[in-house]
Amino acid sequence: MSRRQPFVHLYLARVREFVREPEVIFWVFGFPVLLAIGLGVVFRNKPPDEIIVGVVDVAGFARVAAALPASEGFRVLTVPAAEAGERLRLGKVALIVTPGESYEYRYDPTRPESVMARQKVHDALERAAGRSDPVAVRDTLVTEPGARYIDFLIPGLLGMNIMSGGMWGVGFVIVEMRSRKLLKRLIATPMRRGDFLGAMMASRMTVVFLQLVLLLAFGWLVFHLVIRGSLGVIALLAVLGGFVFSGLGLLVASRTSKIETVSGLMNLVMLPMFVFSGVFFSSDRFPVAVQPFVKALPLTALNDALRATILEGAPLSSQAGRILIMLAWGTLSFVVALRIFRWN
Repeated sequence: MSRRQPFVHLYLARVREFVREPEVIFWVFGFPVLLAIGLGVVFRNKPPDEIIVGVVDVAGFARVAAALPASEGFRVLTVPAAEAGERLRLGKVALIVTPGESYEYRYDPTRPESVMARQKVHDALERAAGRSDPVAVRDTLVTEPGARYIDFLIPGLLGMNIMSGGMWGVGFVIVEMRSRKLLKRLIATPMRRGDFLGAMMASRMTVVFLQLVLLLAFGWLVFHLVIRGSLGVIALLAVLGGFVFSGLGLLVASRTSKIETVSGLMNLVMLPMFVFSGVFFSSDRFPVAVQPFVKALPLTALNDALRATILEGAPLSSQAGRILIMLAWGTLSFVVALRIFRWN
C-alpha cells in the first residue's frame, strides 16, 4: 500500500460524509447566502430616510413648515406642546422645533438621526431666513459598485464562514468521533496520525473553495459585486484561511473529549474575532491601543487580505504581512495539534 493511500481514503471518506449530511450543507452553503441577502436588503442603496420633524403648534408654525418642504426630505408633524416630550421620547419624531423669536430645538444627542435632523433643519431655516453661503459648494454622490456596504460585507462574510467552517467542521467532528469511540478503532489501521489530521484539514479546505465560488458568484449576480483582483489570488487566500482555521479547530479538539467542552472552547477562540476582526464593520474603528492585538488575529488578516484583493485589486505581493500572520497561525496550530493529539 502506498504511503499516501491512507490520506487519500480518509480525505474521500470525509468528503462523502459531508455530502451525505444535508443540514451541514445548508449551514455551509445556504446560510451565508441567506445572511448576505438579508444584510444586503437591509443596507441596500436607497434614498435617504425622511426626517420627521415635530413642530409645536404655536404662532410661527406655518413659517417653519414652509421652510421644511417634503421635496428636501422633511416630513413636518403638528405637535401640541403638551405631547412634544412624549413624541420625542418614543422616537416618533427625530426633532422638536418650537417657533418664536428664537427657535428652540429639542432632541436626543445620543441618537444620530436626531443630531442629523437638528443640523439639516437649522440649515433649512437659516436659508429660509435669507442666509447666503459665502462659499459655493457642489455635491457629488457616489453609489457605484465597490463603494457600498454590501461590497464591504461579502468579503467579511466569506472570512467569517471560513473561520466557522474550519473550527466547527474539524474540531467538532473530531470530538464527536472521540466521544463515540470511533477514533480508537482507527489506531489499529495502517494510518499515521498526520494522515488523519491532514485529511481532515484538506477536506475542509476543499469546502472552502466551494464556499468562495458560491458567495462571490452570488454577490456578482445579485448585488453586482465588482471583483477587481485576481480570482487565483482570492482562491489562494481563501484556501490559506481554510488551512489556518482548520488548524485551530484541530488544536482545540486535540485533547478534548466532551462536545460541551469543545463548543465552549471554540466559542472562546472565535468570539474575539467576531467582534474585533471587521466582519460587519471596519476593525479600524477600534482604539489605536488595541490595534496591534486586532491586526495579529488571523481573521483580521484574512478579511483585510480578501477585501484588499476583491475591492482594490491588490496583488499577492502586497499581502505578504497578512499571509505571514496566517501561515504562522496555521502552521503553529497544526504542529502543536499533531504533537498533543490523543485518540481517546
